[in-house]
Amino acid sequence: MERARLSYLQIHPKDNVLVALRDLPKGFVVDFEGKRFALLRDVAAKHKFTLGPMDKDAAVTMYGVLVGRLNEAVEAGELLTTQNLRHAAEDFRLGQRKLEWTRPDVSAFAGRTFNGFHRSNGRVGTANHWLVIPLVFCENRNVLTLKAALEEKLGYRVQTKDYGSEVDELILRYRKGASVEELLGVDLSSARTSSDSKRLFPNVDGVKFLNHDMGCGGTRMDSDALCGLLAGYITHPNVAGATILSLGCQHAQASILRAEIARRDPQFDKPLYIFEQQVEGTEQELMHKAIKATFAGLTLADKQQRQPASLDKLCVGLECGGSDGFSGISANPALGYLSDMLVALGGSVILAEFPELCGVEQELSDRCIDEATAERFMHLMKTYNAKAEADGSGFYMNPSPGNIRDGLITDAIKSAGAAKKGGTSPVVAVVDYPELANSPGLNLLCTPGNDVESTTAEVAAGANVVLFTTGLGTPTGNPIAPVVKLSTNTRTYERMPDIIDLNCGTIIDGEETIAEAAHRILEYVIEVASGRLKPKAVQLGQDDFIPWRRGVSL
Repeated sequence: MERARLSYLQIHPKDNVLVALRDLPKGFVVDFEGKRFALLRDVAAKHKFTLGPMDKDAAVTMYGVLVGRLNEAVEAGELLTTQNLRHAAEDFRLGQRKLEWTRPDVSAFAGRTFNGFHRSNGRVGTANHWLVIPLVFCENRNVLTLKAALEEKLGYRVQTKDYGSEVDELILRYRKGASVEELLGVDLSSARTSSDSKRLFPNVDGVKFLNHDMGCGGTRMDSDALCGLLAGYITHPNVAGATILSLGCQHAQASILRAEIARRDPQFDKPLYIFEQQVEGTEQELMHKAIKATFAGLTLADKQQRQPASLDKLCVGLECGGSDGFSGISANPALGYLSDMLVALGGSVILAEFPELCGVEQELSDRCIDEATAERFMHLMKTYNAKAEADGSGFYMNPSPGNIRDGLITDAIKSAGAAKKGGTSPVVAVVDYPELANSPGLNLLCTPGNDVESTTAEVAAGANVVLFTTGLGTPTGNPIAPVVKLSTNTRTYERMPDIIDLNCGTIIDGEETIAEAAHRILEYVIEVASGRLKPKAVQLGQDDFIPWRRGVSL
């Protein structure tokens, strides 16, 4: 019996399918709660198989909710595939409030603090960055020129491998007449590494140069949203100040940016320098003023120092990408438990990626603190999905090829597991992109499922740390907020140690409970928030930044 429990799992008592926890061969005998049958096909780890015979169009249930319907009749022990299962999810409507939840024991973290940067508006940063941002894509080159002038001189060049030495080796072999096969077989494992130069401003974690392809030429809605997003970054507690480059004639005007900043922080008092190229004239004049202003601003930013802050000053963004069939039973539930812990401690949590909440709308809307909040959530979900369907890409098309290969074969299966990141506490706010979503408690933020677009939005909404679960592996990071990567399985953690920080495969391996993993993760978050640990994305300088165009992006 012990071996059977380690081989497969029923996630919820209502489920009529089981999840393979390891590769199971055809003919493997399943013995589960009085039912005994043999698998009809090989079932790879993370994939699902039926618990009993089922008719065509029968409902398939996982996590206690409808996740699909069968395209054909099947017997017990049949592997679920994209051929025999199609996406299906329950409809949702305004229901009764279900606000009761079990607060986890957080006594181990009572009175704990992290060392952060205290801002005048009461928010606390987990880092201290200076931003250089273009208001329009026309200024991207000038931003890169500033980066070339400032980054290495000030000591902010990220430690990287010097892959030029590998190219030199290939050039040498080629000139000696090496064949294509010989070139492909060259060992390039001995790459040199360049080191960080000493920072001139030790209390400034970085000067971050953000580029994008928006600000003009698109809809006014997109340019206004861009200004809101950039205002979210400028007012973010991890940011000490900013230099803004504008062409002058674009849709995303500096006046709109200032108005968005005032909406988020009416008493905004950070140094902010805005330069318009059409006013300054020559590139040299623009560069001289921008360099002087940025350098002067950095001297002010360097006066900030880390000081203790209570854990209720943490605002954690929850993200998943490269998900697999273990995401919903290891890393995501661990984040759900941690989410409940943070809420119990008075902190803030942001759950986003609305296409990946398809099928769990009823549960989340019932958890909304009042009917108005529930109605806002349902409206955003229906409007978003309707727009997606109008463009030929409804939520049902959300799973990626990698998701499907690793067992997430319908959007509802993927969503039911993704929603586990949000724990069980009440939803205190539902927020549309690109607004703030940092109220104490669980916040729902409307974003796409695209990893970088969603992470970009969560940070603009106030997340000062992002916890990112992945089954397949992803390098995603953010320019100003540390992104902690958590693997859903041990194999990926061991295969990609350069980009993944923590392993939640210990839950699958039976080495750790979900609660124990959540405690371990929160301890790590405190170290990261205090600047004592740098997640892999920070070490690699993985500064991913993609604003969301409100057209369809899943």
